Amino acid sequence: MTIKSSGPDRRSDGKTDKQKIDKVVAKARKAQAEQEQTYREQSLKIHPWICARCGREFTNRNLHLLTVHHKDHNHDNNPSDGSNWENLCIYCHENEHRRYLDHVEGEGMDAGESRQESLTHNPFAALKGLMKNEKDS
Repeated sequence: MTIKSSGPDRRSDGKTDKQKIDKVVAKARKAQAEQEQTYREQSLKIHPWICARCGREFTNRNLHLLTVHHKDHNHDNNPSDGSNWENLCIYCHENEHRRYLDHVEGEGMDAGESRQESLTHNPFAALKGLMKNEKDS
C-alpha cells in the first residue's frame, strides 16, 4: 500500500522544514553581513581606498570592488586599530585566498620544497662513489 503525500511535511508548529531552514540561513546571512559591514566600514575609514597589492585606486563609484582582507585569515580577529585588515580589490583578494588554500592543501610547503620522507629510492646514491673511482683510474 502506497501513501501519497499531498504536500510538504508539516511540523507541529505549522511550518515546513524548508521554511525553517530558509529562516535559519537568512538569519545567518544577515548576521554575517552585519559583522562584515562593521569591520569593512572601520577599515575604509582607517585605510586608504587603494588595493594594498596592485595599487588600484577606488572612488565612491567603484568602492564596492574594494574588500577587506584578514591578514591572519581569521574573520573573527577584528581589532579596532585595523592591524589585521588590509584593503584589497576583489581580484587580489581572490588571488590571496587561492594562494592561502594552495599553501594549506600543500601542507605548508613552500615553492620548491619536496617531501623527502616519502621518497624511498635515490637513483644517484652511488654516483659519488662512481665518480671517485673514475678519478682514481
